[in-house]
Amino acid sequence: MAKQFRLLVASMCLPATALLGMTAGANAQDRWSDPATWPSGEVPGDGDAVTIDRGMDVVLDVDGLSLRSLTIQGKLSFPDDRDISLASEWIYVPGGELEIGTADDPYTHNAAITLTDNVPGEDLNTMGDRGIMLMNGTLNLHGDREHTWTQLAATAPAGATQIEVLDAGDWRVGDEIVLASTDFNPRQAERRHITAISGNRLTLDSPLEHMHFGEITFGVDERGEVGLLTRNIRIQASEDADENYFGGHIMAMAGSEMYVSGIELSRMGQHMNLARYPIHWHLIGEGAGQYIRNAAIHDTYSRCVTVHGTNNLSIENNVTYNTVGHCFFLEDGIETGNQFVRNLGIQTKCHPTMDCDPTNLTLPHQGTDGQRADNILIPSDNTASTFWITNPDNVYRDNVAAGSDQIGFWIALPVHPTGQFEGTEISARTWPRRTALREFSGNRAHSNFDGLMFDRGPNPEGFFTIGGGAHISRADPGDENSAVVPSVVSDYTAYKNRNGGIWGRGEYHLFTNLRMADNAIGFTHAAGSPGIAPYTSRVENSLFVGESDNVGNPSRPEEIAYGRSLPAAAADFPIRGYEYYDYLHEVVNTRFVNYQPNEQRDAGALSYLLYTSFGMSTRNSVENVEFVNSQPVSFPRIDRRWASDWGLRSAYRSATIFDSDGSITGRPGATVVIDNGIATHEDECEIVSNWGAAICMGDIGRLNINGDMFTFGAPTVIDPIILDRDGSRFEYNQETTIASGSQLRVETARDELTLSLREMDEGGFLLLELPGFTMASGGMQAASLDALRAADENAWFRDEGSLWVKLVVDDATPDGEVVVQVGQLRAQTTIEVSRGEPEEMRGG
Repeated sequence: MAKQFRLLVASMCLPATALLGMTAGANAQDRWSDPATWPSGEVPGDGDAVTIDRGMDVVLDVDGLSLRSLTIQGKLSFPDDRDISLASEWIYVPGGELEIGTADDPYTHNAAITLTDNVPGEDLNTMGDRGIMLMNGTLNLHGDREHTWTQLAATAPAGATQIEVLDAGDWRVGDEIVLASTDFNPRQAERRHITAISGNRLTLDSPLEHMHFGEITFGVDERGEVGLLTRNIRIQASEDADENYFGGHIMAMAGSEMYVSGIELSRMGQHMNLARYPIHWHLIGEGAGQYIRNAAIHDTYSRCVTVHGTNNLSIENNVTYNTVGHCFFLEDGIETGNQFVRNLGIQTKCHPTMDCDPTNLTLPHQGTDGQRADNILIPSDNTASTFWITNPDNVYRDNVAAGSDQIGFWIALPVHPTGQFEGTEISARTWPRRTALREFSGNRAHSNFDGLMFDRGPNPEGFFTIGGGAHISRADPGDENSAVVPSVVSDYTAYKNRNGGIWGRGEYHLFTNLRMADNAIGFTHAAGSPGIAPYTSRVENSLFVGESDNVGNPSRPEEIAYGRSLPAAAADFPIRGYEYYDYLHEVVNTRFVNYQPNEQRDAGALSYLLYTSFGMSTRNSVENVEFVNSQPVSFPRIDRRWASDWGLRSAYRSATIFDSDGSITGRPGATVVIDNGIATHEDECEIVSNWGAAICMGDIGRLNINGDMFTFGAPTVIDPIILDRDGSRFEYNQETTIASGSQLRVETARDELTLSLREMDEGGFLLLELPGFTMASGGMQAASLDALRAADENAWFRDEGSLWVKLVVDDATPDGEVVVQVGQLRAQTTIEVSRGEPEEMRGG
């Protein structure tokens, strides 16, 4: 069993003579190699446990030391006149400072700190083992590299030994670089060394295995990123970490300060160990002025940069590659004011060696078993993201998530901050799901499963569902009744994501200047509480491209035959640009390019979430949209393989899109309705068979019978309701779209029904025949069927075999009863009907 070596702060304040009899003296700018620096007169060497006392400033002028440990209560600096390497089991900085270069005078030679683990199982003042650990201490690390990443200036084909980049800057022969994947597979990232530089042309040490795209195609920037991994200050664990994934870590606790720029971190982070990350601000509180910039963080075993209980940091211009778990990590949701600017994350993995077991919106992965796995740190790590964002009151600008096994940017908002802050007063006052995005602009996500996930925030235990976590920002987040304010996602680019470019949930979300291409699905958004804001989501001034000039690296037989890589496992997966879902979504001033069906797969610029049972509105709309080489609408045939859910498909089966200005149909005010035989009618609609839809004019609304009447996921509906319109029969469940003036026959074995309309204009009506029903509650009794048809208010008429009911909307915006619980959507008009013997037919 490993010996436990716990040193408390008080004991670490003792002179090192208590351990070795070697403590630094009180002279300024002492040289490590000078025996006079040390009270014993002996220079510390390999295997020694060394303490530098308070008030001392020691310059490490000895190369290649391998210490038992190093405690810095004063100051240790590396001289910039030679290359220096240092190894130690750990470095503890209680109130002292470790300096290698400064912001004004960066280090220009090569420095390396290697963290060993020859004495496993130590726990230094609760901060663990094998780390650089600060308690009231300062870390000043400043290397000489600031130009950390660029993009390809031209496509690099497979087999290429040279690449052209936009800016090679101060890159040097011998540097290691990494090319991000520009295809659906994030593991097509490739690392190489530079053997020659001519301007912006780099010669590589070996040919590329994959094509890396380097063009702006159809207006979407798909130029692959190239990151620099080499820095002149390196901090790393020793090579044994590659076997046990127990790497080094840097941790700053209360009172500490970190100023870090131009360093390289590798073999860092300790897999399956909480709070042991490559670089970690831990409960600092106010961190203004502190930063990590221009760093390379690669080949790590747990996260990249962790911000925990710390505000107003700068995380800027860093490159990460081949990392495990959420990479740029806001831990508890209490953190605000931090600026994540121009960071590049390449190849984020769920595990060091294993595949992910994710929770996402595809039928094989909707279970939560992966959240309870033994080999993840927190439940969401099996759905790993490059940027994990738990509080919206931070800045995310010009970052790139270039190849996560699962998610690029995950805005995963808890109700209140969790973890260390669970149950605290400050947590109770903090409402991430009611706080507006401070800034989310200029970010790019590609080669992920989902590019941007704005949903699925964790509960206090860290678990999440695929259907929860709606974000609704308020003017005063602490007051649920204060005004709803918009949150804005701007200038976002997403391409080559295997599932979605954007998935959102909430209200008053504005997406502007999106650039989306080559995603299986461009955009989908769920409602939070419909009706409380002008819209649930709005996409404006944007571009969606179905297939660009980036053909990827086709490898499967279907892809090779097709001539390009395909996003989904099913080669015939129908791609869509924009999916409507739930209640009020608007698409304005937006262009769709290259959504053209072919023999391989269906395609459509506009569609609905496949094949959802939840949420539907006839108010979802488009205005000033343009289609280039695109089928405007596609409602694919129902196929379980492509489903997001597999309930009763009720919402999808009554899908509608309102064409406010005729952009889709050429007919302002038309509604595109899925062709289900009930909402569509040949007398009123033009069937467009290749869309799976019809173009209908007139007033279109929603018919609700018995409220939310089915159990999601139930294989059958007990006592089904069949709607018949001129011989076209439709099995009703939940709600259906219907045109004003329609006449339907309602067949069911149920004894009572509640019939409601919503989303119709004033004067809209529906005529229903209900065989076997005899009584109505509400409305006037008409004297004849003709009188019923002429009625301008709710009315009913009973003949020998049926009850006839006319529902009429006399107020388009009433405060009626709730017919759909999500968002408290209300009926405009309602009648209850039942079976039984009418009173006038009973004996006296």
